[in-house]
Amino acid sequence: MVAMKWVVVLAVVFSLSSFAQDVPFSSRFEVQQDLLAGNTRRLPPVPLFPDDVSSARRKSTGLAAIYSLLLPGMGELYAENFESGKYFIIAEGTLWLTYAAFEVYGNQLQDDSRSFAQAHAGVSPSNKADQYFIDIGNFLDIHEYNEKKLRDREPEKLYDATSNYAWRWDSDLSRATYRDQRIASENMYNNRKFVVAAILVNHVASAINAVRATIIHNKAVSDAIGQLDIRADVMGGWLNPHGVILTVTKTF
Repeated sequence: MVAMKWVVVLAVVFSLSSFAQDVPFSSRFEVQQDLLAGNTRRLPPVPLFPDDVSSARRKSTGLAAIYSLLLPGMGELYAENFESGKYFIIAEGTLWLTYAAFEVYGNQLQDDSRSFAQAHAGVSPSNKADQYFIDIGNFLDIHEYNEKKLRDREPEKLYDATSNYAWRWDSDLSRATYRDQRIASENMYNNRKFVVAAILVNHVASAINAVRATIIHNKAVSDAIGQLDIRADVMGGWLNPHGVILTVTKTF
């Protein structure tokens, strides 16, 4: 008669992790006990390969925050919750496209306004400061401008009437048209500042969300730790049974 043997296999899995990455390491210890003969022996540890270890590992909240600060949505991807992170990366792309649109349209309006001033006021736009283009929109000609600065006792702001800084509008309507174009261009450039602020907010919001997603992920991993997985199989198969193997797996 074939003696029934109970073979108890205890698999202990150890998982080591660091801030930068998870480095799995595990060993399996087997204990065989013949319940009838009373003999017990412990087999040498058998190393397990990384592929045998569960893919669920704790994530670093610090790394998640850094990833999202660099590129919104990447921290959530790291925390295995890209479902919420994708909205931040979509917002990022939309905001940058908006910034580019304001930049392009602002440059177009600026070029149009300066070309208009060249045609209707004899302005030479090359190598002029931004303040010059503001001044020519507020005064009909250079003499009117200089007289105002002398009355205000600001001689340091005078323009040389014999230089290429001189201008004279062909009509007050042309001057007003130019000024409206210049202001529209400035408004486009100012709108870029709000877009940049929105981009910064998007980065910070994604970082906060990535930390939250990482905490949720780590909690789910922690809940799995300590659980027992118990399975029983017949040694030799059902056609030639000669024992029972009981496998108990516990994660630490």
